[in-house]
Amino acid sequence: MPQRPVTSGVKADQRVKQPFEAVVAQHGATVLRVVRAVVGHSDADDAWSDTFLSALKAYPQLPADANVEAWLVTIAHRKAIDITRAASRRAVPVAATPDTPAPERADAHDLDLDAAVGALPPKQRQAVAYHHLAGLPYAEIAEILDSSVAAARRAAADGIATLRRTYPRIAQPRNDHDHT
Repeated sequence: MPQRPVTSGVKADQRVKQPFEAVVAQHGATVLRVVRAVVGHSDADDAWSDTFLSALKAYPQLPADANVEAWLVTIAHRKAIDITRAASRRAVPVAATPDTPAPERADAHDLDLDAAVGALPPKQRQAVAYHHLAGLPYAEIAEILDSSVAAARRAAADGIATLRRTYPRIAQPRNDHDHT
């Protein structure tokens, strides 16, 4: 008599969640880009760490078919708000300004863009970060921002329009007709 295969009671069509380490490896860079855009470089590492600490605690209860990236961006959004609120209550002491500029940072190639994104109003900055950096659809952004899909789309469009006007061009297109 042929033996039946032994199963562990899990249906064949049921999804199995990745180990949390794989989630961090897969989505860590996206979360870092998002929190940098929302809170800036100085607080991004704290927001990233807080995001993944909270996610680690809640991960066992997350359904296997959940959109993990959207879930993480939602947590990052809440942590960014917490950090922004805390920073607004803190005084920033400055004894004296330095006479020389700070040394170049390893990620300085994007600092102008980071500053331009950081200058956007909060809803625009968040919508741009969540859609253009994290790749989330506007429906998920609307949930995160507690607004409508149309409002999320409009905030992202307005943010991008502002960036196009204010972000410095690296190379201006050359007009070949100007050299007479």
